Amino acid sequence: QVQFVESGGGLVQPGGSLRLSCIASGFTTDYYAIGWFRQAPGKEREGVSCISRRDGRTYYADSVKGRFTISRDNAKNTVYLQMSSLKPEDTAVYYCASTGSRILSLGEKWYDTWGQGTQVTVSS
Repeated sequence: QVQFVESGGGLVQPGGSLRLSCIASGFTTDYYAIGWFRQAPGKEREGVSCISRRDGRTYYADSVKGRFTISRDNAKNTVYLQMSSLKPEDTAVYYCASTGSRILSLGEKWYDTWGQGTQVTVSS
């Protein structure tokens, strides 16, 4: 089974940038895609972006298009989320997760293995 560890979160001012990393270990070829999700206090978890492992196809939520970029480095078993032009409403715990379903989707129901999350706080 694959496991994930997220890192790169922290406190940043509005308009700033952060890069999150999701490092996979274990059976690192046993998934089709990696997704980034986030959960703000008092809100439901929502999908942010996802990327397929083999061909690098990507998908973004409308709320982050043009500001966030997802990428992968299969040699390092790592998926990145570059976040720019951050807003206070981007404040949340960010999780990465994997899906074995061959559907590139941000639907949470498709994802079955989750990391522990990393906190991102956007505040002046």
